Amino acid sequence: MNAAVLASYSSMWVEQMKAYRKADAEGTELERYVTAEALGQFRNDLARMKEAGTVVRGDLAHDDTTVTSVDMEAQTPTATVQDCMDISKWQTYSTKKDQVLPMPSDQPRRYLATATAEKWDDGWIITEFTPDGSQTC
Repeated sequence: MNAAVLASYSSMWVEQMKAYRKADAEGTELERYVTAEALGQFRNDLARMKEAGTVVRGDLAHDDTTVTSVDMEAQTPTATVQDCMDISKWQTYSTKKDQVLPMPSDQPRRYLATATAEKWDDGWIITEFTPDGSQTC
């Protein structure tokens, strides 16, 4: 079961990175792995990126990604995933300026994120994703 939750979480990130690389969710399967509410959050990020003329280059690493809790007794079973996100090889690239933009000096390169997933008929789906830049890892 934990493997299925982590597989859905990882698949969400594969699709998310496809979208971040072009600042557009078109052509991705992101909606397959996240609820409409979570997708709205990601689409807001993408809209800001598109408006600013930025895309993401490089890789996002995930260290020590674990399922920290599972409640299969709930009416809709839920799980919580904790992830140490490593953005040290992630670059924000300005398509308007044709250059890599510097990371904010106060931006931690490794920080915790928490995701909540629900078990739906067709598998686990991410309902909420919360990065916490104040919690380094």
